[in-house]
Amino acid sequence: MSEHHYRLHATWTGDRGAGTSGYRDYDRSVTLSIEGKPDLLASADVPFRGDAERWNPEDMLLGSLSQCHMLSYLHACVTTGVTVLSYEDDATATMTVESTGAGWFTEVVLHPRVVVADASMIEAAEAAHAQAHDWCFIANSVNFPVRHEAQITAAS
Repeated sequence: MSEHHYRLHATWTGDRGAGTSGYRDYDRSVTLSIEGKPDLLASADVPFRGDAERWNPEDMLLGSLSQCHMLSYLHACVTTGVTVLSYEDDATATMTVESTGAGWFTEVVLHPRVVVADASMIEAAEAAHAQAHDWCFIANSVNFPVRHEAQITAAS
């Protein structure tokens, strides 16, 4: 077993001059920084008075799940001899918000479209999604279902 640590610096940049004097008096703008990487401009989601041009926490959670599955899947394919030529995902998420403002994700569905080198690899490529799900650190860290509905085709 090993342990990994991560560091991130978050800076609120939304003070319009009066701080948080009122709910509508400040921007939800945030800059996320990790040493050696480009800054990520973030905000709240639009329904929560955020900036539509910036990444929000919900986008980043969905992106983390999609990317983690993809990287785990590519590794699973390597270990089973499947040659992946392309991989795209149009991931979707569903979130419920109560009238009190409390909310949670209820499900994420990944929709990977994978092209493998040969038709003989399709069955193993399909099975690799289950292995990828088991290996995905992010999917193993959330309390809602993360499903995948994959389409796999062969180049030849």
